Amino acid sequence: MTMNGVEAAAAGAGVCDAPPAAVALFRSLGDPARLAILRRLAESEARVTDLVACVGLAQSTVSAHLACLRDCGLVGSRPVGRASLFSLARPELLDLLASAEQLLAATGEAVELCPNYGTRADLSVSKSEVSDR
Repeated sequence: MTMNGVEAAAAGAGVCDAPPAAVALFRSLGDPARLAILRRLAESEARVTDLVACVGLAQSTVSAHLACLRDCGLVGSRPVGRASLFSLARPELLDLLASAEQLLAATGEAVELCPNYGTRADLSVSKSEVSDR
């Protein structure tokens, strides 16, 4: 996924261009339900019913998120009787999740309070929805 300057120039990518695969990866991780599913699968394999109980969403919604994560190559499954056990397909995800936790610990509340993506953004959306009524 990484390219040095010569490879990037040859590929027509500028230094400031975000690699599309990285953008897609972080978008997939940016969904709260998919991130919760991945965090749960980082602990151990799980059935859809286990994940439904964990994330509190409908079975069809959890299944759709699992299909997305499977299509991205992030989770895999194996049949066990009539059910399937889901697990992380790439051990590198454990490193990525651990690095994210370390980064969040280092930045403290700054990320959570980000006016664009943090809880402040949620509050401003809620306030604007209320004021629109």
